[in-house]
Amino acid sequence: MIIGLAVLASCGKQPEKVVLQGLAQGSYYAVTYYDEQNRNFQREIDSIFHAVDMSVNLWVDSSIISKVNRNEEVALDSIFIDNFNIAQEAARLSDGYFDPTISPIVAAWGFSYKSGDSLTPQLIDSLRQLVDYRNIRIENGKVVKENPAMTLDFNAIAQGYTSDLIARFLESRGVKNFLVDTGGEIMARGEKPDGKPWIVGIEKPAENMDSERIVQTRIALRDKGLVTSGSTRKYVERNGKRYSHCINPKTGYPVEHQLLSVTVMAENSVWADALASICMVMGKERSLPLIQNMDGVEAYYIFVNGQNELETFATEGFKVF
Repeated sequence: MIIGLAVLASCGKQPEKVVLQGLAQGSYYAVTYYDEQNRNFQREIDSIFHAVDMSVNLWVDSSIISKVNRNEEVALDSIFIDNFNIAQEAARLSDGYFDPTISPIVAAWGFSYKSGDSLTPQLIDSLRQLVDYRNIRIENGKVVKENPAMTLDFNAIAQGYTSDLIARFLESRGVKNFLVDTGGEIMARGEKPDGKPWIVGIEKPAENMDSERIVQTRIALRDKGLVTSGSTRKYVERNGKRYSHCINPKTGYPVEHQLLSVTVMAENSVWADALASICMVMGKERSLPLIQNMDGVEAYYIFVNGQNELETFATEGFKVF
């Protein structure tokens, strides 16, 4: 979880600081920008959230993705196609540790739009047959599935994508300095009027989903996306055991490694979102070479070491304070 800390009172009358806050996509959002005309873009930003919900929100029965998952005839919009293409690219990049067809297993574990099924190894094995990004594609404006029972889930990137959409909208209106935070998926541009960067807090891993939010460290952010993925607040409990929401598509089971959270900084929020999810599934040792081989990407890992102590590791360009 990323905690926005950056908004200080604006100096003077121009440019004016505008803060728009609310609830969307099952979480919060906070959009802060400096605008000489002091314009309020609440209506336009609300329309962006609505457009994303109607395209890729699994909880909206009439969304495009819901209709695709039910094999109904539906016209694909640019939001759906963008999310599909980004998800497929992330799947290829990670060799399947990220897979947008994981939806049946996510739902069975109880992390998606329906409560968890009665899980057995046999059920998980059967659902795994539906999980393979290579067996689904867009052709002539339609989703083509090798197996009609396959379903899609873009939840690992949709909020990051939304932050980028809002960022592009603000830029189109001439706003150069802003911080967009959609449920912790952040996109920053420019700086504050005093020339200082946006300051963003990274949350310390929590004991449970109800624990107080405590800042582990901070980072100065300019012209980057930043997303944290972690397993300490999102989980289900079955028979007294806690299971992470990070599910390995290759096994069908939640991950059980020592990585508690990872924060990824990338050129935009959607790729920070995708890569953070990839790192949480792959774990630190597998994901670190991937991150270090990507231009413009940095990561900050929080994990438990062999002595059961909290430890951190930051790549070279991830400067915390």
